[in-house]
Amino acid sequence: MATHFDLVIRRGLIADGSGGPLVEGDVAVTGGQIAAVGRVEGTGREEIDADGRLVTPGFVDIHTHYDGQVTWEQRLAPSSNHGVTTAVMGNCGVGFAPCAPEHRELLIKVLEGVEDIPEIVMAEGLPWTWESYPDYLATLAQRRADLDFASQLPHAAVRVHVMGQRGADREAPTAADLDAMTAIVAEAVRAGALGVTTSRSIGHRTPDGELAPTVGADEAELHALARGLRRAGAGVLQLIGSQGAHDPIEEVALFRRLTATSGGPLSFSLMTSAHFPDHARLYLDALDAANRDGEPPIRGQVFPRPVGVILGLDLSFHPFVFTPGYQQIAHLPLAQRVEALRDPDRRARILAEPSEHPNPIFRYFASQDAELYVLAEDPDYEPTADAKVGALAAARGVSPRELIYDLMVDSGGLAVFLLAANNYQGGDLEPVRELLQHPHTIVGLGDGGAHYGTISDGSYPTTLLTHWTRDRTRGPKITLAAAVRMLTRPGAEAVGLLDRGLLRPGLRADLNIIDVDRLRLHRPAAVWDLPAGGRRLVQKTEGYALTMVNGTITYREDEPTGALPGRLVRNPATRGRR
Repeated sequence: MATHFDLVIRRGLIADGSGGPLVEGDVAVTGGQIAAVGRVEGTGREEIDADGRLVTPGFVDIHTHYDGQVTWEQRLAPSSNHGVTTAVMGNCGVGFAPCAPEHRELLIKVLEGVEDIPEIVMAEGLPWTWESYPDYLATLAQRRADLDFASQLPHAAVRVHVMGQRGADREAPTAADLDAMTAIVAEAVRAGALGVTTSRSIGHRTPDGELAPTVGADEAELHALARGLRRAGAGVLQLIGSQGAHDPIEEVALFRRLTATSGGPLSFSLMTSAHFPDHARLYLDALDAANRDGEPPIRGQVFPRPVGVILGLDLSFHPFVFTPGYQQIAHLPLAQRVEALRDPDRRARILAEPSEHPNPIFRYFASQDAELYVLAEDPDYEPTADAKVGALAAARGVSPRELIYDLMVDSGGLAVFLLAANNYQGGDLEPVRELLQHPHTIVGLGDGGAHYGTISDGSYPTTLLTHWTRDRTRGPKITLAAAVRMLTRPGAEAVGLLDRGLLRPGLRADLNIIDVDRLRLHRPAAVWDLPAGGRRLVQKTEGYALTMVNGTITYREDEPTGALPGRLVRNPATRGRR
């Protein structure tokens, strides 16, 4: 008797997520699961000819910030339109639960500074139907989206919930405070959180320049979080490391102590830095040693292109954003601002004015004129030194500030620039390739759902599949099979979601069909579609022929179908245990 399936994909080039060789074959789907892979003899209610196209598992993005967006929106872009079918949020120690009503403004201020989410967007968009973290998950359980979403408990929210203003002011916790934090972590993981997250980065600040509540927390406080995971019997620990002058060997030693307490895995942000050129290699060596001893795994989260910010006239930052002359017209619509900037007297005044802002990170973003790269319609994420604004300006006999000003005005305010603050050591991506291919790293740090006016890094799956496997000319490439594996199974394993990330019978039917030859990433552009008319960057792509979540097609030929099969994914290790 012939077998019938919901869907059969025929003659695709299958990259199953394992990293093994690509093979031509079929994939059958029934009831939200992969039913068969290889040669499929039965028929499907729908049959798709994937001849010449790549068939992959759905991508698993373990580092996003959709904590707010998922409460007001059902399309979790930019991740969902770049092949992502599972997104893990609550990273960097910031989020919205637990939260008492009197602490809402505090958490919004932290998110506004750390993750560049405008205060008015959160104030209007968040429903605040929760106080405890289990309450927050109960709200998420009612939501529907175009991909699956899982949550982690943010340390900043825990700290403020327990300590109030003392927590926001980064005061030392009491023994009772630490016990309360441990209890909240255990409660959250038992309710379904995948783990707990924190940040040690001095770059994480409120808009006024104050450090985020978690920065500077001592080791005893981190162990209090880890004890909560131990008490729950599950869960991961995610950290934004100091990534500064701190000794990488000492920091990985701290991570080992924390995993000894938690009994579970840990991942941390890992990137290259021109200021500390030897640190990435030291981290990798320390990871080799740490993972050789059979302890819970420690992994570095790496990003496959330069880490930085995008600047532009209609974005959060550009070199003139903090000058008095620009601030006089900052409230105007874009077209009117451009017209005002055409005035020669205003141009001369703004070019001569210094930038003033209390947040040193913001001042840095607005001051790196010569170091910026112009992003063309087909953005180059491995540009050469002669493409820097400084070099272009010198060739034209003008200052970098003059060139940026004129490019923004002449483009009608649409020109955008990339500041490659990290991950571009030496002006190429070769050190990043070493990070990507290391056995103890995983791809992440895309930050979808945050940094609405400064980055568009949720598009990184498309960069990995285009630049690294097809278009790179300045060094070795990565195979398609290896790139697909980076985007799928290791991330799923890192957070304990073992029912996805591979094309294997019995696993979830999350998958993509991709026209690799046609795959293209466009230049980031601003749209104003958030609550209260808030702005965000989007980055369109071409080449995703189909994306499927749990057996339901969510995208066809780069366009959403309107289907919303995505649901909250609770920690499978504690599901049903309260």
